[in-house]
Amino acid sequence: MHKRLLKRDANVRIGSLAGTGHLERQRLDKWLWHARVVKARTSAAALVEGGHVRINGVREKSPGHGVKTGDVVTVGLDRSVRVLKVIGFSERRGDAEASRILFEELRDPPGNSPAGSQ
Repeated sequence: MHKRLLKRDANVRIGSLAGTGHLERQRLDKWLWHARVVKARTSAAALVEGGHVRINGVREKSPGHGVKTGDVVTVGLDRSVRVLKVIGFSERRGDAEASRILFEELRDPPGNSPAGSQ
């Protein structure tokens, strides 16, 4: 599935699958926006500056901090906490399908757990 998406969207870079010239790091605010964690890049920057984002367990307050493949990004949103492992980068913000290949969800997103379980 990932290879098919890479062929269709040349702007997505995943590890070494993309060949030469791939991105090795990306600004934290830009990655959060490309991964569709937030709707706007300015919202991503505000989330980081507000202290709601951790990289590998360390609070990050600089939106320009670089994330790399393998980093674990923890984001505290209004009613949930998302834990995402960075597995790729994108040069442009794509649709929801393209954004799903940028990360691996390490915790089930809100609303995906069976009713009544905690």
